[in-house]
Amino acid sequence: MKKEVSKSNVTPWEVSGKINYERLVKDFGVSSMPTNLIAKTKNLHPLLRRGFYFSHRDFDSWVKDAESKKKVSILTGRGPSEKMHVGHLVPFLIAKSLQDKYKCNVYIPFSEDEKYFVKKDLGFEEAKKFTEENISHIIALGFDMKKTFFSRDFNDPELYSNSAKIAKLITYSEVKAIFGLKPENNIGWSFYPAVQAYHILLPQLKKGPHKTLVPVGIDQDPFIRLTRDIATHSSLKLNKPSAIYSKFLSGLRGGSKMSSSSGLETDLIFLTDTQNEVKRKINKYAFSGGKDTLEAHRKHGGNPEIDVSFQYLKAIFETDDKKLSKIEKNYRSGKLTTGELKAYTIEKINFFLKEHQKKLTKARKDAKKIFS
Repeated sequence: MKKEVSKSNVTPWEVSGKINYERLVKDFGVSSMPTNLIAKTKNLHPLLRRGFYFSHRDFDSWVKDAESKKKVSILTGRGPSEKMHVGHLVPFLIAKSLQDKYKCNVYIPFSEDEKYFVKKDLGFEEAKKFTEENISHIIALGFDMKKTFFSRDFNDPELYSNSAKIAKLITYSEVKAIFGLKPENNIGWSFYPAVQAYHILLPQLKKGPHKTLVPVGIDQDPFIRLTRDIATHSSLKLNKPSAIYSKFLSGLRGGSKMSSSSGLETDLIFLTDTQNEVKRKINKYAFSGGKDTLEAHRKHGGNPEIDVSFQYLKAIFETDDKKLSKIEKNYRSGKLTTGELKAYTIEKINFFLKEHQKKLTKARKDAKKIFS
């Protein structure tokens, strides 16, 4: 059994403890995702229609423009400081699903600078190498490359001039009020909120004022709030960005967020893992919602709400709603055992990764072309 942590901490730099998402809606001042919005997007990725994206800022306004065939865009980025794992897929799967439906542009900046400033053990060249590999994984997801635009902070010629303009609109006291006490250890980190605001406004800076949607974890909302505060300033005259906020995909051991910061590779499933590695990790480390004995499980059933294997199926790997409902029902009743649930989850994850890894060779070539 995993160790319960009662106190939670949710900031752009740390997520820990047991997360109460209803409380976060109140604490962050966001809106819960209404059922009518979920109904409109029922044919989109399961992450959205099954409530993994649980709150928003002006998503209804973005959807209204998208369905009216007005210009809309999506902005989601990546901080490249490590190999990509399945938890990193969450915003990109949603972005691709929305792009497929609404044929809109997607912008994906890579904030090498943030990770370089924040992580003491990350070297300059190392951050650049992670960017190149991470981009390959995102391309392999199947984005429309005619409507998908990548940028990387260390190579973006427009980043500093635009970030400087934005920085002049933000006082240090405003940043402190929004972010609270930030564990800064260099001035690069202090300046980064202006760079992130540039990222969020990038689609409008490129294509003029329109509705932009940012799929992001709820921990990143302070950046959204800061950007919304300055977007309509007379020197910018842009629209406030919309956002949808996701829950955190759990680590294998049942922690609040799958993250390499845990220092436990056995808590992560990487996109480059072999089939045997996935099988070993799920069987040995995936936290179970089943009972301690088979007899007790058959009698009382399992709890899918805390079972990591079921949560992975629900979020990403089982797209058929009827199949998922049957799995949940059988697990709750005890008809489906933990071992059987894990075996099915292993099969689904390995199928996804096998197809993904097939596409990586071409994706790596495409990534080199983008920045050549």
